[in-house]
Amino acid sequence: MKNTASSIDNKKFLILGCGFSGSFFAKTIRKLGLTALTSSRSESKDPNSFVFNSENGIVPNKKIFDGVTHILNCIPPDTNGEDPVLNILKNELKSLSLEWIGYLSTTGVYGDTNGDWVSESDQPNPLQRRSLKRLNCEKEWVESGLPVQIFRLPGIYGPGRSTVEAIKNQKIRVITKKNQIFSRIHVADITNAIIYLLKNKDSLKFHQIINIADDKPCSQIEVIQYCYDLLGLKMPKPIFFEEAKKDLSPIAQSFWMENRRVSNKLLCETLGYKLIYKNYREGLKNCFLNSLKKNKLKNFL
Repeated sequence: MKNTASSIDNKKFLILGCGFSGSFFAKTIRKLGLTALTSSRSESKDPNSFVFNSENGIVPNKKIFDGVTHILNCIPPDTNGEDPVLNILKNELKSLSLEWIGYLSTTGVYGDTNGDWVSESDQPNPLQRRSLKRLNCEKEWVESGLPVQIFRLPGIYGPGRSTVEAIKNQKIRVITKKNQIFSRIHVADITNAIIYLLKNKDSLKFHQIINIADDKPCSQIEVIQYCYDLLGLKMPKPIFFEEAKKDLSPIAQSFWMENRRVSNKLLCETLGYKLIYKNYREGLKNCFLNSLKKNKLKNFL
């Protein structure tokens, strides 16, 4: 399918919650020559930034919304499990001529499948409280009547935030658990999959919920071993999860309590998106090369 930028030319994007994924999306959109304004919890010198702090009730100036056509919401649920954007800005959003809202959710809503595949047609069955909150927010968005598209994401990594950096910064726990599988996605593929869908919006059938994951779910120990090999280091002897869990935080433990493979067939086969990084090897090699470039630049400076 031929990609043309016509369907997103001259559009104005707001990115709410400009963390790792939101920042990457904003930078990429700007490289395409589009306007992308990003929210921040406090004042910033960045001319493209505006303040939105749901906890303090600080809302964006109404001028920020002038001409907005697209919104990407990356803000997590509040303590009550509700969506802070809808709680505070729903009426404002309904008054706009919005063409699209993207909501970044989690594949955690599928719960534990004992390593079996999950797809968008499977009923959510969240086990973790944070995943229950996400599912509640998904429902809020679907019921809002706004033009929302929900993206369910597994473990997100990318340059500056990957197992490569964890090893280099000595913040890695080499843990293994029998038959445990995780799915992952490189941050560049989150952004580029969304852009692909927006560019081809007029020719693709609309799907309200889409998984964005790579082709190769696998064990965490496989990923860790690959990163040690990339760095030319010897991996320490792994610790079995049952032994390690007593030293893990409750949230760290919870990631090991669910086991599933996330299918990307809807995105990649039905809708035709081609992954930039098809598996962890390609994605982590990108992270490794990026870290080398940064080190060279530091040494040069």
